[in-house]
Amino acid sequence: MKNYLLVALLSLPFFLAAQNPRPSTRDLYDPKSITEVRLQLEEKDWGGTLDSLRITGEAFLAAEATVDGTRYSQAGVRYIGDKSYITGQKRNPVLVKLDHRSEGENYQGYKYLYLSSALRDPSMIREVLFHEIAGKYMPSAKANYAKLYINGEYIGLFVNLELPMEVFQERYFNDSGNLLAHTRVYAREAEGANCKKNILGSMDYEPDVNCYRANFRILNGDDYAGIQELTRVLNLETKKIPDILEVDEVLWMHALNNVMVNLSSYAGLGSNYFLYRDAEGRFHPILWDLNLAFGSYKNIGSGSDIDVRNLYKLDPLLHADNPQRPLISQLMKEPLYKKMYLAHMRQIVDENFANGLYEKRAKELQAQIAVLYSQDPNKEYALDDFQNSLRNTIGKKSKIPGIVELMTKRVQFLKSNADMSALPSTISDVKLESRPKYQSERISTFNVSAQADRFPQRLLIYYRFNKTQPYQSIAMDDDASGGELKAGAKKYKTVIKAPALDAQMEYFIVAENAGAASFHPANYTKAPAVVALNDLNK
Repeated sequence: MKNYLLVALLSLPFFLAAQNPRPSTRDLYDPKSITEVRLQLEEKDWGGTLDSLRITGEAFLAAEATVDGTRYSQAGVRYIGDKSYITGQKRNPVLVKLDHRSEGENYQGYKYLYLSSALRDPSMIREVLFHEIAGKYMPSAKANYAKLYINGEYIGLFVNLELPMEVFQERYFNDSGNLLAHTRVYAREAEGANCKKNILGSMDYEPDVNCYRANFRILNGDDYAGIQELTRVLNLETKKIPDILEVDEVLWMHALNNVMVNLSSYAGLGSNYFLYRDAEGRFHPILWDLNLAFGSYKNIGSGSDIDVRNLYKLDPLLHADNPQRPLISQLMKEPLYKKMYLAHMRQIVDENFANGLYEKRAKELQAQIAVLYSQDPNKEYALDDFQNSLRNTIGKKSKIPGIVELMTKRVQFLKSNADMSALPSTISDVKLESRPKYQSERISTFNVSAQADRFPQRLLIYYRFNKTQPYQSIAMDDDASGGELKAGAKKYKTVIKAPALDAQMEYFIVAENAGAASFHPANYTKAPAVVALNDLNK
């Protein structure tokens, strides 16, 4: 507690300076800064009006919004959320629409601001920490914190989350006009007589396209047939799954949810994620609603809640044989996908948890917001609970585990788990053949060679010539002329035809042995290997 108070005192000048906002050019989601949002509403009983609008529909209340000193006179605001919304409460999740009455208004390209109340998160860091870790491996929202004022009254400290729209889609997919759908958190009455009940976003196939309206909410357009086709392929025509689904991103999503015990997700609730269809017609998963991660939600989708003392033992292969979770079970039927998924889990554990980096970051985040949290008049938890929330279970009824308390045991469990213990092959000696000396004719193919140890069964190379395209993959050939190698090692080679003489190729290699998979380069999702024909021809 002394450490937090010391940090709070040191942070006080920053807090006081922030009371007089000036227009800012910093990133709206700068992790080192606190965003300030001020709303001016004409209604004296603005809380009652926002409650009424929330209960009766999705209309916005006219507002003037000021974001880090930049004023928007034609904005709108409304309460959102399901369990996180409470009638009569001031500290509800808030959605601000900057261009509500003046089309085109935006802040750094963002038309919407989403302020999360961080329900059932006494640490206030679950969403921010999860998104930061997830962003190392797959498309994930930016997140920081925001102070919210309404009519001059300090409402409290919120998590400032980037919505997976406009800027997000441009950043990750280079387009922003395709299908974006969110799974519903609560079952609605299905619109067809033969619709399945209470399946939410489990991805079951239904012949009647209207059934999907009960379980998905499309944010742009009305293309429920696209989601129906995804579920049809996933359940009935599995060989086509890679043609319609970005499989590796789905594997990363499952790995992140499992490692960090996020059961308010596909892994438990069967909901709380987005689906985005890119310009190539392939669906990408997007993580969402992470305030209940790290064991705050404890049900795997059936039966009783997991006891907080046993959350750390969550099965790495949860739902691998469950037909009611086809987005997991259908992928786990493919041995390579299963090995890739477990490899992702190992990487997440090793790069973030076994080395203690997550705990260091958790303390930094809490230190950053300690003063503001202590002054939040509507905070859900006492300051002592906030300060103890990393190492102690909070709440006699809700029993929300301390993040470090949980993850210390979780790492020990995963490190000793049989499914996680197989040794992967190490990929080495990766080479791209250059034009031979004194040869005048330019080479027009990428000739790739590599070797792997620990008895590899195959090496696959994934490649593309444009960032907007999906990766293609081919199995590399055994290279019998590879010379003497250590016992258990093999050499492989392949030839990839370039589409143009100045082509540049991004690629990564996957090695599969009897028990595991490995990747080269290890951080291929963010920095794949890159080679240009022009360089090989020098």
